[in-house]
Amino acid sequence: MLSTTPQMIKKAARILRDGGLVAFPTETVYGLGADATSDLAVARIFAAKGRPQFNPLISHVAASEQAFRLGLFSATALKLAAAFWPGPLTLVVERRADCPISLLCSAGSTTIGLRVPDHPLALALLRETARPVAAPSANPSGHISPTTAQHVRDGLGAKVDYVLDGGMCSVGVESTVVRVIDNQVQVLRPGGIEREKLEAVLGLRVTLQNHANANGELHSPGLLDSHYAPNAPLRLNAHTADSGEIYLGFGTYKHGDFSLSQRGDLEEAAANLFRMLHVIDAHSPKRIAVAPIPDTGLGEAINDRLKRAAAPRP
Repeated sequence: MLSTTPQMIKKAARILRDGGLVAFPTETVYGLGADATSDLAVARIFAAKGRPQFNPLISHVAASEQAFRLGLFSATALKLAAAFWPGPLTLVVERRADCPISLLCSAGSTTIGLRVPDHPLALALLRETARPVAAPSANPSGHISPTTAQHVRDGLGAKVDYVLDGGMCSVGVESTVVRVIDNQVQVLRPGGIEREKLEAVLGLRVTLQNHANANGELHSPGLLDSHYAPNAPLRLNAHTADSGEIYLGFGTYKHGDFSLSQRGDLEEAAANLFRMLHVIDAHSPKRIAVAPIPDTGLGEAINDRLKRAAAPRP
């Protein structure tokens, strides 16, 4: 927890209970937290990020038992919670009738996204706050996600009431979002838990549906076509850099000083992804060329983020 003190955690929890915004680290990225049970506090998240209100929010709790009181967990959902919580997994389930979380978090849906993060500072804050905390990534909507406290300060500045500094996030990409209604399972957003690990626990194939449904509804954050974008445009699956480009390599694809992982390790690449994009973007390149990334394991989440970052801007 670096130099974070119990007094700092108490202060942050008090700010949350009073309706303020607190940025805090998780194992995935830094979250912009607000009291999930307060409509006004949740609305402040959307305003601070410039986030469209049809884009749902994930609510964080300190223990699985708290999540079970907020949503309806089938046997399949309970199996996933037991295997991966605390951890980088968000479960989208039906809301309980008496669920106190603001309907703004569900963006008009009857479902709710819940997660127990695996970070000591996040868990200490959640226990001290004693309420669910809605927390999307702590950055302007559509931009690169933050993996350090300085990324938060640079992106949101005075829009955040307090920032808890827990150092660099270890996973580096957002949680895997899995929708489990009855016993039907879909990955809505690839993330820090590989799809293969979900399938190993469940003993069945898990489908990927990382886009809006037929009615245009979003059941998960991170599904907008353009998202996670640096200021410079991206060119993907590039073997070399063109004039004016900075090259972001991977494994045997090398050109210049930046690499997601020189040894071709997908876990290291995921942890480095957003940090590297922040660093390269600060050089104001004409464009960022990115090496090919294998589309297996964590590569599925990395490629998902890169494709959205490279998509045409709205």
